[in-house]
Amino acid sequence: MAEAPIRLGMVGGGGDAFIGGVHRIAARLDGHYALVAGALSATPVKARASAETLGLPRSYDSYVEMARAEADRDDGIEAVAIVTPNHVHADAAIAFLERGIHVICDKPLTSTMVDAERLAQVARSSDALFMLTHNYTGYPMIRQAREMIAAGDLGNLRLVNVEYVQDWMTGLAEGKQAEWRVDPARSGAGGSIGDIGTHAYNLACFVSGLRLDRLAADLDAFGAGRTLDDNAHVMLRWQGGAKGMLWCSQVAPGNENALRLRVYGDKGGLDWAQEEPNKLWFTPFGEPKRLLTRNGAGATTGNTAMSRVPGGHPEGYLEAFANLYTEAAHAIHAHRRGETVPGDLLFPTLQDGMEGMRFIEACVRSSSRDSAWVSP
Repeated sequence: MAEAPIRLGMVGGGGDAFIGGVHRIAARLDGHYALVAGALSATPVKARASAETLGLPRSYDSYVEMARAEADRDDGIEAVAIVTPNHVHADAAIAFLERGIHVICDKPLTSTMVDAERLAQVARSSDALFMLTHNYTGYPMIRQAREMIAAGDLGNLRLVNVEYVQDWMTGLAEGKQAEWRVDPARSGAGGSIGDIGTHAYNLACFVSGLRLDRLAADLDAFGAGRTLDDNAHVMLRWQGGAKGMLWCSQVAPGNENALRLRVYGDKGGLDWAQEEPNKLWFTPFGEPKRLLTRNGAGATTGNTAMSRVPGGHPEGYLEAFANLYTEAAHAIHAHRRGETVPGDLLFPTLQDGMEGMRFIEACVRSSSRDSAWVSP
């Protein structure tokens, strides 16, 4: 028997907000959710207008009002997507977690470690689930890379390098998307390192299975008048002896959304680029490069499980995002039935969020000490 759609709410994401639309598409794609309520803007007039445009049955002027009212309804929301600027994440998530409503939160976890610890305490004591949308972990070829490394196809890992490079803040970045990202009060202590560096770091950890031992970071703010970094170079030392580098930048002309991961061991290497997400290059040492594809020959279980159409039909960013929403739905359905959440679901959790916050904090701390080595 098919499960009834999960009643979903949304905080933020109104008007012309890019990420709100992405979350709504991702939630709709596999039919697991029905968006029924929202507090879509901190400005009540905008919130109501956005809700009317989307045809939402219920609109609220604040997430506080929404959490209280929805928890009191028999047909209230079961989960909420939080897609606000970083500084709102903690208070909004706590408002719903305290009322037993599952939370799907955009990354990074919060804007400060104090808020992260506060949120973590509530999340651990709540019966509700908490999920974080590090969406790049939802790509089929990323799941295959993770499985290949776990199976030993690369041997003992030596190098894990990752970069996430954009150019949209090279000049005078203006508009809603830039405004809050350059404001420490809303973004937090990290600029590019928090916005896209955490994605890169999470991806490297997810695929390699490694944990960070220490790092040395050099953060720069090249844009005139900026106090937050728009470029970061980070040296990484992984537990177990592997080494690596992370570069993130939003001031590198010619790069639109260039996320790339390269992992090398004593038996071979893997190379994946987000702008060609259906391809994964595998090179066993001493042999020619091999091209592995989404749902193609040699696809692993994780690859095929995350694919919707036959190989050669491109899938991309929105589908990867939807994969996380679908995994979250499987967890919520299990929770509905009073069952344990299946262990094979790989959506990012509170722990991933806390590790991302410790990474940001360590990078800022290292850079302030002339790139000293620090542990997260």
